Amino acid sequence: MGRHCQLVMGPAGSGKSTFCSTMLTHCQTTGRKVHLVNLDPAAENFEYEPTIDIRDLITLEDVMEELDYGPNGGLIYCLEFLLNNIDWLEEEIGNYDDDYLIFDCPGQIELYTHFPIMRRLCEQLSRWNLNICGVYCLESQFIEDKNKYFSGVLSAMSAMVNLEIPHINVMTKMDLIQGDYGNKQGDDDDDDQDENDDDNDDDDVAATARRRQRRKNRRIKLEQLMTDRELDRYLDPDPMLMIEESNRLDDDELAGRAGKFHALNQAIVQLIDDYSMVSFIPLNITDDDSVEYVLSNIDHAMQYGEDLEPKEPDDAIELE
Repeated sequence: MGRHCQLVMGPAGSGKSTFCSTMLTHCQTTGRKVHLVNLDPAAENFEYEPTIDIRDLITLEDVMEELDYGPNGGLIYCLEFLLNNIDWLEEEIGNYDDDYLIFDCPGQIELYTHFPIMRRLCEQLSRWNLNICGVYCLESQFIEDKNKYFSGVLSAMSAMVNLEIPHINVMTKMDLIQGDYGNKQGDDDDDDQDENDDDNDDDDVAATARRRQRRKNRRIKLEQLMTDRELDRYLDPDPMLMIEESNRLDDDELAGRAGKFHALNQAIVQLIDDYSMVSFIPLNITDDDSVEYVLSNIDHAMQYGEDLEPKEPDDAIELE
């Protein structure tokens, strides 16, 4: 069986390390051999200790201290140093044949969009016969600001175009918004109705309770429907979201800074729509089914499991 790896990318704070630890836990539970590879020279804490760690080769702290670089320049220097000493990584990875690797990458977007560093790394991994799937993480809180959301979509698309590898985009931290996002109606109408219900005779208490429950069930279904409809527009980017945002601007805002970039925003959204490359898979780390669904999409993208050998039981059953 060949070797496979996930390249976990995304902006800082998007939940990459949490994604990696969740995948490690899930894979280990199912009996899959998985190893964590840390490519972030500025990383500090891990839930799981990395099997391969770039900090054994170089650290951001040392670079900033010795070369007087800032954090961004130092991070780029560290990754370039890794590429110049790629034999170190080859030797480390060479010890794990037929295993599944998860690369936890830095959160500096320039590495995926402006510099060829990550692309060169992907090319090198391919030469070592590793099947790669890029996993771009974007946190769900981006959907609270449509402009910020579309900037995240654009960065994901840029990474897809530049890296040219099988790619999955994941909307992380869905446990923070699911069931609490969308056009939810208030409870005022229910409160008014409850007051009227309280005036009913005692003989009608049971019927009133049933009516309340039916109204509650209808409201829950409506809220869930509106939530799903709204989320679908973000999981599969809808250009109308930006148009709706522009329509809410008043004349003063259109004449000011917001209007100044109106045409540019429309062009960016049109670009995203024309390419039609970006869509997101929601991930709720508290739901095993959600984690399994994301993992199955990643496995499918890099054809994991097609050459798996049948597993043999550890202990043979002896027949008397």
